[in-house]
Amino acid sequence: MTQLAHATSTPAALIRKPAQAVMPSAPAIETEEKARPLAGMLLAAGMAALLVTADQVIDSWTDGHMLAAWVALWTVTFAALAILATPLRKMSNTGAAWLNAYLQASKERREEAQMWELARHDHRVMAEIRMASIRQTQG
Repeated sequence: MTQLAHATSTPAALIRKPAQAVMPSAPAIETEEKARPLAGMLLAAGMAALLVTADQVIDSWTDGHMLAAWVALWTVTFAALAILATPLRKMSNTGAAWLNAYLQASKERREEAQMWELARHDHRVMAEIRMASIRQTQG
C-alpha cells in the first residue's frame, strides 16, 4: 500500500524497478559477504572449545606421551577446521539472511504504519490510497 501512495514520475525510476526484480542473486551475495565475519567467529569459538577439551584429555596422560599428545592435538585441530568450516559458514549465512529479512519486514511495517498514520490525519492521502486500491481491484 505504501508503494501505491508514493508515485514516482521519472522514467528512470520506472526502469529501475524491473531491473531489480530480474537480479535476485545480488542480495544473496551481499548477505553472504556480511556473514563471513560471523562464520569466522563461530569457527574460532568452536575451535577454542575443541582445543580446550583436547587439552584437558591430553593433560591426563603421562609425560612419556607428550609427542603423541602434541600430534593428537594438532590432528584434532585440523580435522575440526576441515569438518566445521562449511557448516558454520552455511549456518552464519542462513542466520544473516534471516536477520536481513526480519529487518526488511520490520522496516516495511514501520513505513506502512507511518503511511496509515499520515492517511488518518490527511484526507488527501487517504483518498489517494482509496483510488489506488480501486484501480488495483478493477484491473
